Amino acid sequence: MSVSERDPVSGYATTGHDWNGIKELNSPIPRIVLWFLAVTHIYAVISWVLLPSWPLIDTHTTGLVGVDQKTAVATDIASADAARADWMSALATEDYDSLRANSDLMARAKVTAAAVFGQNCQVCHQKGGRGGPGFPGLSDDIWLWGGTAEQIETTLRHGINSPDPDTHFAPMPAFGRDGLLSRPEITTLTDYVMTLQKGVIAGDTSEGAVLFQANCVGCHGEDAKGVEGTGAQNLTDTDWLYGGDAATIRQTLLNGRQGVMPAWQNRLSDADIRMLALYVEGLSKGSGDAE
Repeated sequence: MSVSERDPVSGYATTGHDWNGIKELNSPIPRIVLWFLAVTHIYAVISWVLLPSWPLIDTHTTGLVGVDQKTAVATDIASADAARADWMSALATEDYDSLRANSDLMARAKVTAAAVFGQNCQVCHQKGGRGGPGFPGLSDDIWLWGGTAEQIETTLRHGINSPDPDTHFAPMPAFGRDGLLSRPEITTLTDYVMTLQKGVIAGDTSEGAVLFQANCVGCHGEDAKGVEGTGAQNLTDTDWLYGGDAATIRQTLLNGRQGVMPAWQNRLSDADIRMLALYVEGLSKGSGDAE
């Protein structure tokens, strides 16, 4: 009969495994681990009986306690809506001048609107409305469709280049892709647009100026400063929606731009839309959360 080897320090028998002189002990599982496993298994069985747990074909077991988190959340939301019904109703119905004059309501709306903005707008326009490539900044005084709350509400409701029948519609043509201009003409026009930060020179008869007059002034204006309410941006300043470097301008002329903003009137309530309009108006005036 073989005699098992025992560790002289712990007294436990070894398993016979040896790794470079290190021998594995056949030590028992600690009792605290066994107790932990027992308690967690008992807790799981009790939870299966008392709480909603097992899925069925088209429902689930509800448990003896009858806990229903979905109903609880719906109740909490209904309670919150009831608590703010008075001032939310005012947001949906009163004119903007009355709302702006109501400092208490504006203070409440600002806090709530910041959350609504974060949930729905911030992913594109960034925190504080600072914007980014392809997404206009909302914290300055440069507007393509108007920066009053009334104008912002219209943009929010119907979107830009969206499927809404009343959307703002202003796509930038693809002059190169659609064969409206040749590649050499695109290059000439790109070079000309790069000079517009110095302003349009009256009586300029250069090829670039002629191409601009023939193809661009209908939207961007004779002075290239754009026309608010048409979606055509000012080409004489340093604020560019997609970028003002030569490569980006060339891409814009070649392939056009068809940026889309969703129409929110079927996604948000009237009160939420008008609250957002006031909030965004405040961002451009420095009274919003522009962090």
